Amino acid sequence: MNQSSIRVLVVDDEPAIRRALRPPLLELGFQVAEASRGEEALQALRAASYDAVLLDINMPGIGGIETLRRIRTFAPRLPVLMLTVRDQEEDKVEALDMGADDYVTKPFSVRELVARIRTAVRRVHAPARPEDAPIEIGEILLEPAKRRVTKRGAPVKLTRKEFDILYCLMSRAGRVITYAKLLTAVWGADCREEVEYLRTFVRQLRKKIEDDPSNPLYLLTDVYVGYRFADAQMFQGEPVAQTNARSPEDPPEDPS
Repeated sequence: MNQSSIRVLVVDDEPAIRRALRPPLLELGFQVAEASRGEEALQALRAASYDAVLLDINMPGIGGIETLRRIRTFAPRLPVLMLTVRDQEEDKVEALDMGADDYVTKPFSVRELVARIRTAVRRVHAPARPEDAPIEIGEILLEPAKRRVTKRGAPVKLTRKEFDILYCLMSRAGRVITYAKLLTAVWGADCREEVEYLRTFVRQLRKKIEDDPSNPLYLLTDVYVGYRFADAQMFQGEPVAQTNARSPEDPPEDPS
């Protein structure tokens, strides 16, 4: 999809945020509409077609989380990116578990926001990939049917759980997978709270696929939220915003 044809609905109760976003998005060729409350956004989405929604979590009325829940009842594939503030980790997790495609933390750069919009829209319009089709991102090749992983053509020996974690992340590259979702997918719902257990596996996995495990390029951390595998576009010459694998909130001894 051409960037100039992307229609974005910006939903935020703060006029200053909407005023700040509208000019640069228009300048970049996006079509922009606005809503100040969740109720107004739902009406707009039922009345017209949009390619992406930027949805603030904290709003009066029904709020961003409930607005997202209602959007998913009639538009399950519509890309929705949540606008959050830095100390809203629980809200980020809830939104992602409810089906948000991504989140952007205020204050954010327009470049980062545009990259995330484009990534989310591109995923929706990408052709469906068979579950057993090979996945190649950068120098990592994962072959689900053979349960084989190679890096620069050399085999990478993984345990069964390490392979399952990597497949779960690579098959959703560019998207944040919350700790609970990843634990449930690999170990089952009874283990969805075992975050430290997951971190141990991720540390081992990074040692096997990263050139520098302390500064990962592929397997990235969204602090206090979950993990994401780097978007394939990052390795194809197109700039893509990525969440840092480390941040000041991370304990120094625990990079995962």
